[in-house]
Amino acid sequence: MNLLRLTWRNINDSAFRSWVVFLCALMLAAFAVSGTVVVGGAQKSLRLALERLGADVIVVPSGSETGVENALLMGRPVHTWMPASNLEHIAAIEGVDTVSPQLYLATLRGATCCSVPEMFLIAYDPVSDFTLRPWLEEHIEDGLHMGDAVGGSFVYLPAGQELIYVYGYGIDLRGKLEATGTGLDQSMFFTFDTAHEIARLSTTQAEQELIIPPDSISSVLVRITNHSDPRVVADEIARRVPGVTALVSASLFQTQRGNILALSRSVIALLGIVWVLAIALIALVFSIAVNERRRQLGVMRALGATRRTVLVSLLSEGAALALSGGVVGAAVTAFAISLFRNLIMDLMGGPFFFPNPFQLALLILEVLAVTLVTVWIAVLIPALKISLTDPAIAMRE
Repeated sequence: MNLLRLTWRNINDSAFRSWVVFLCALMLAAFAVSGTVVVGGAQKSLRLALERLGADVIVVPSGSETGVENALLMGRPVHTWMPASNLEHIAAIEGVDTVSPQLYLATLRGATCCSVPEMFLIAYDPVSDFTLRPWLEEHIEDGLHMGDAVGGSFVYLPAGQELIYVYGYGIDLRGKLEATGTGLDQSMFFTFDTAHEIARLSTTQAEQELIIPPDSISSVLVRITNHSDPRVVADEIARRVPGVTALVSASLFQTQRGNILALSRSVIALLGIVWVLAIALIALVFSIAVNERRRQLGVMRALGATRRTVLVSLLSEGAALALSGGVVGAAVTAFAISLFRNLIMDLMGGPFFFPNPFQLALLILEVLAVTLVTVWIAVLIPALKISLTDPAIAMRE
């Protein structure tokens, strides 16, 4: 208790020094949290998007590559079509194990017949699908039937409604997928039969008809056989099937990968600069403070305080300031990132996965530990110097 009172009195009596250390800890924690959450979250979003895609190769109409990538990453609807007969041609290529078609649709903007404006809709074939099936088998044993759908983690039923209306057709939301931090979290999945039924009834139920060209699909997801090279298979698909582009999943989102890499390097460099400056500034401030308090510390030693007590008292001041500044910096930064997440994604040109409360709390604890160690490193040299000084010499000086 005496040590706590002494620590608080010294912090209170040296307001300028305390504020400098507090702000250094705050800035260090803020930069560490923002860099880790944004860069790490962006990398995790890309990984989760590829896992959700679940395919080794995705085949799309030529010229639609960028639109499809934006749709899968940011949830921006894309309208693209190719003949359904391409499915058979792709399945016949050596190295292809399984193929599954998808349709990309979207709800209308500003139309009362659609509960959610411009929602990205994905129709899949339940017979050949291998992307949603594992999740459906775990959560919905009987699968999706006509009029059923599953949504991303951000898809909710409108207030006061039991169905989500798409072109005037009521969709029963059977469940929600795990979050990916991408546009897929705001998208909805249903079967081909449901998509065609929506299109058929939209002529009388919707403000604008949903048109799905006959015998058309938007993309083909390809799973290759064991020991096959995805790039070789993709090249063969592009050579033998006219009018399509085969994208290897590992090569998807190259623009976003490049942006994340550049951002990561900038964050590491900036964090390194902030860390060095924080140590230098805190060490300078504490050195000045210790020199000003040499007589006080000498008296403490003369009254029986051990060198360890003097050292611990100085480190306790640093710890109190580091933890308080770190907590404020980390908490405010995490809240700001959560609040302006959409703006950050627009500036980055890509999504990022915001950690859940447990992951965020763990990250903040790690950042606080780094902040505490940083302040202790800065305080240690002047603290050791004064604690080892003879009390009589300290009081005379």
